[in-house]
Amino acid sequence: MNDATALTANGAANAAVDRTRLLVPLGLLALYVIWGSTYLGIRFALESWPPFLLAGVRFLIAGALLFGYLRLRGVAPPTWRQWRNAAVVGVLLLGLGNGLVCFAEERVSSGIAAVAVASMPLFAALFGSWYGHRPSRREMLGLLIGFAGVIVLNLGSDLSGSRVAAVALLVAAAAWAFGSVWSKQQDMPAGPMNTAAQMLCGSASLLLMGFGGGERLPAHPALHANLALAYLVVVGSLIGFSAYLYVLKHARPVLATSYAYVNPPVAVLFGMLLADEHIGPFELAGMSVILLGVAAITLARQKRPA
Repeated sequence: MNDATALTANGAANAAVDRTRLLVPLGLLALYVIWGSTYLGIRFALESWPPFLLAGVRFLIAGALLFGYLRLRGVAPPTWRQWRNAAVVGVLLLGLGNGLVCFAEERVSSGIAAVAVASMPLFAALFGSWYGHRPSRREMLGLLIGFAGVIVLNLGSDLSGSRVAAVALLVAAAAWAFGSVWSKQQDMPAGPMNTAAQMLCGSASLLLMGFGGGERLPAHPALHANLALAYLVVVGSLIGFSAYLYVLKHARPVLATSYAYVNPPVAVLFGMLLADEHIGPFELAGMSVILLGVAAITLARQKRPA
């Protein structure tokens, strides 16, 4: 009987490992494509919506829909401690991370914003080392290659941004990285409830920043701006953010945040296809180097302690 129980437990454990090996790459692929496209979605939505209220409404709708669905299915709500942790992470990731990106995109292009946020994996590696998650040599090599690719990609751009936008994007990248690393050490809600709780808490901070800063809801938003907002809610938030939290839970921070290196070339490609933007040799070279860096990070393996 004990042997049968052990075999059943081993089988369940192996199935969980196999599922994780399948879902982590799928989650990363979703992040690479989806969040690369959201920069252009934000740009279109900002034509009618102010930045912090745009992000606040986006995550309020997505968080309320997901939270309501989970409660109807009988999923237990987070404990007080989990709500507190979700609030901290939600403010860091969504309030500062996404909110400041929206703020910056009023002043710089979507491609430049994606390029600046690509510094985030370096912050994640720095903050992760505080908690003992030191990057391996191959991961560090991949980080450096990816950052070099971002520089090459930026060399081909003829767009310039303000200092305020540059500082905002730097703070956004650092806040997102620290929130991602910090959350792995905390008692967070389980599964999709973690996504819902963080979006609800993050939306509250964004709405406070928006209304407190004098922003107002648009009286007559353009149709394409509302369609962009709907895309950000359903695809960028419900699907993309859920995929990110899953990957963050089951993969090392360096790998989980590697999407930031792929998002710039994806953002450039979407801009070329949907916004009549053009790419040159620097952009093509930068994309190639970035993908090489991500490949090095993805294939990296930490030596297991004896």
